[in-house]
Amino acid sequence: MIKKDILLDAYALMCAAKEMAVTYDANRPICKYVHSTSRGHEAIQLAVGMQLLPYDFCSPYYRDESMLLGMGISPYELMLQLLGKADDPFSGGRTYYAHPSLRREEFPIIPHQSSATGMQAIPATGMAHAVAYKESQRLNKKGEYPVVVCSFGDGSVTEGEVAEAFQMAVLKQLPIIYLVQDNDWGISASGDEMRAMDAYEYAAGFKGLKRMRLDGSDFIESYKGIAEAIDYVRNNRKPILVHAKIPLLGHHTSGVRKEWYRTEEDLLKHEKNDPNPKLKKVLVEIGVDEKELEEIEKNAAYKVAQHFKQAVESNDPELSSVEDHIFAPSGATQEVGNRTPQGKETSVMVDAALHAVDELMAKHPECIFYGQDVGARLGGVFREAATLASKYGNDRVFNTPIQEAYIVGSTVGMSAVGIKPIVEIQFADYVWSGVNQLVCEITKSSYLTMGKFPVSCIIRIPIGAYGGGGPYHSGSIESTLLTLKGIKIAYPSNAADMKGLMKAAYYDGNPVIMLEHKGLYWSKNPGTELAKCIEPDEDYILPLGKANIVLQANDDAIENGESCVIITWGMGVYWSLTAAKQFIGQVEVLDLRSLQPLDEDAIMSSVIRHGKCLIVTEEALLNSFAESLAGRISQQCFKNLDAPVATIGSKNIPAVPLNMGLEAEMLPNADKVADKLKDLLNY
Repeated sequence: MIKKDILLDAYALMCAAKEMAVTYDANRPICKYVHSTSRGHEAIQLAVGMQLLPYDFCSPYYRDESMLLGMGISPYELMLQLLGKADDPFSGGRTYYAHPSLRREEFPIIPHQSSATGMQAIPATGMAHAVAYKESQRLNKKGEYPVVVCSFGDGSVTEGEVAEAFQMAVLKQLPIIYLVQDNDWGISASGDEMRAMDAYEYAAGFKGLKRMRLDGSDFIESYKGIAEAIDYVRNNRKPILVHAKIPLLGHHTSGVRKEWYRTEEDLLKHEKNDPNPKLKKVLVEIGVDEKELEEIEKNAAYKVAQHFKQAVESNDPELSSVEDHIFAPSGATQEVGNRTPQGKETSVMVDAALHAVDELMAKHPECIFYGQDVGARLGGVFREAATLASKYGNDRVFNTPIQEAYIVGSTVGMSAVGIKPIVEIQFADYVWSGVNQLVCEITKSSYLTMGKFPVSCIIRIPIGAYGGGGPYHSGSIESTLLTLKGIKIAYPSNAADMKGLMKAAYYDGNPVIMLEHKGLYWSKNPGTELAKCIEPDEDYILPLGKANIVLQANDDAIENGESCVIITWGMGVYWSLTAAKQFIGQVEVLDLRSLQPLDEDAIMSSVIRHGKCLIVTEEALLNSFAESLAGRISQQCFKNLDAPVATIGSKNIPAVPLNMGLEAEMLPNADKVADKLKDLLNY
């Protein structure tokens, strides 16, 4: 039997959760932001929250307020988030109720939680993956064997990303509990409308995933079952799915009220399984006086009322804080080290990247590298990971399944545990199935946790067209990525920049995407010979946001108004350098090197110096970053311009054609850039 003190504590918390829901509903004009409560889910959630240890990890979902109460979070702290207050300990008023993020002594670690259903399965599995990795390398503290809990509703299990998480959990045998709270409802859709099987039945298809069914409305059964699940994972370091059947007693959210879509019969059916009276009945049966229980109920009501009053009276956030915590402070702000050491052979870009990763892995045991086909057998489809697996082992360099969402989203969990992943999407055209994780989990993590959980990772993406790569291996995607805030984007054009930016990306402490033009990897394309250059020393770091003048115009041309600047990146650098040979001394070429952060000082000073500007991109021009930059230059440098800002890019077609003649017709090239320069210089 569970100790009476535990049952009494659980009942007090259950009463608090009930009073909170009643209070919120009675104060709808004050509780104006959309929220969900845990009514009906309290027993299973408290069973989890009360049993996790401070070194465990947890990924709750938006209905898990009782789990947080069970951990020791006060109603007041939850209410501060409910009301969007400045002292909200999770997000400072930035995100919804019961979306916690926690790094606090004596509490489990909880990284950023989004609202997207099922999305937390991948970051949570990434946490378990990182825990298992640290254990494999003996990097964990002696005697601590953390458990990761990932909680979600049954409706979210139909998400494809949950399948990716389950697959990786069983493939790697990771220490994670998937807690599925099944209340038989999505929003207005019932379980029989949404699924052919419940989560317990679905999980049978994942070999190696232990399963357990619980009555999640029964606190005693839930507490014992969760204790068994935690014990299994802590001792066996294997995954388990716990399917808990529970009632939904509250609204889906305050914005979608239960009476809008549920019948009286539905509601009465669920009320029969209310965990609160069930636990009260048990307490009476074991001899607890009803007056003591009434006192617990009164105390809970009083405490909730006082906490609510205090939260309502607390301050709103300072408006000046709205831009705080977009990024963590960068750990790489200065250019350091030797860029051009004597006596070194020249390197191609792909080798410079390989050497940078090799040096980072040799120096930092927390650095790991994974993606599709990067393991020992192949070492990457561009040989960009050759030798790494043989040097550092399969725990540190490994193949993933074909799972772009897992590759991207797992970096959130890895980073939360203290691992620094370098991951790879095989081609830019395949990034889209990972963008959900990029948008929902990575980009918002630092901002919505007030800087507690910046995602420190590198996402490498080979990009660009050349040599008949065709419509699914040749795309340029920087404009789409640049619409996302909270990530940094580097785009090196030569081996030295590649190595320096890779090092900076690792030490930056934020999520960095490395766009690596595969047409520059080996300097085989005519005109790209300068991408191959002396490789910097190991200590060389090139901070993001520092553009580079790779070709200067002469002073006479500038003085006479006969010069212009080309602003470009990636392959555009080489089209521009080749085109500039037709206009000796008249053209400056500015290589941006990183697109976020953007070196606006260098851009605007170059434009002002020359009065004429051409932006060269490989992307389709319409609605591109190039056009956006042209607009920004026009606004800031209008009085200094001697001609409209010119742009050139690929034709506005939906894919790169396979036929090499069609591909060439689509893309810019040196001759097309030269034609633009001729028009601009003669303007």
